[in-house]
Amino acid sequence: MTTRLQDLQHPSAGTTLMSEWLTGTAERSRTAADALLHEWAAAPAPPGRLAQHVFLSLDGTGLFFYAQWTSDEEHLAWARARRTEVVSRVDALVPGIERPGLIRTRLARSVVHDARRPAGVVTVRTVAAGDVETATAPAPGLLAAHLHVTSDGERTIVVTEWADAASQEAAAGGDAGVKRYTHAHSFVDDHAGPRI
Repeated sequence: MTTRLQDLQHPSAGTTLMSEWLTGTAERSRTAADALLHEWAAAPAPPGRLAQHVFLSLDGTGLFFYAQWTSDEEHLAWARARRTEVVSRVDALVPGIERPGLIRTRLARSVVHDARRPAGVVTVRTVAAGDVETATAPAPGLLAAHLHVTSDGERTIVVTEWADAASQEAAAGGDAGVKRYTHAHSFVDDHAGPRI
């Protein structure tokens, strides 16, 4: 993965949306990702979308989406007008995708330990308020940690970037709550403006 999340943080992002699609197999995940990428490339960029990133799970069972929008209202307007149409075309190719739901967050802060190395693995996990500092503490291979607070303020979702899977596995110590992904594709829209 050559794209780094800290390179794609936008000062005008009012919301960061995260969602997971459970497909069951690596082949179904890749087919769903390719179909969705085709849909996004073929349509005009929504006016409020700043960036959309797609990740494939390391175990092959699904996709993770990380999107930055100017506001929840802009995203909801697009979702009402276009989401059903886009998703139905993906579902025609890959029926039976499970979608546990969309999480609306705000990026609270990022802790970058190494801004230069490419990230080989991205992880996502939910932590309690008291565990935030542990989640951002330096560790061999940890490149960055991005802390997102849910819109209800009750959870913090930590998205971390690691140099490789081995470093992440050594640090995680078998934590079953950590989901691991590799980068598949990103759309960064022209109207996004300067990046931080």
